Amino acid sequence: MTAKTKYDQPSEETREQALQIAKAIQRPGQTKEQTKLVSQGIQKGIEIYKKQQKAKARELDKKRKKPTSVTSDDFDKNTNNDIPIVIYKQSLLPWMLLGISWLAVLLFYLAGNQ
Repeated sequence: MTAKTKYDQPSEETREQALQIAKAIQRPGQTKEQTKLVSQGIQKGIEIYKKQQKAKARELDKKRKKPTSVTSDDFDKNTNNDIPIVIYKQSLLPWMLLGISWLAVLLFYLAGNQ
């Protein structure tokens, strides 16, 4: 069995918070023992919540401290897979219509002068 340390015991602040919450939700006719048990359950919940928050904070700190430098090889590998290559191809139709309209204007002008 492991020895209990001062870190295993809830803090005084946590005990007070749990007791206040237990008294606030106390039902009429509820004994002091029942209120104490409710308070202990709330203490456990608060301790579990604090442990979860500390674990999340540690994970975020690890991610923040992790080096974010990217080598050129990594960059080349990522660019080929992540970014699609877009090739723009212009249609010849607008240029052909422009040429035909100029030719039509030229023929109209030449036909009008004769």
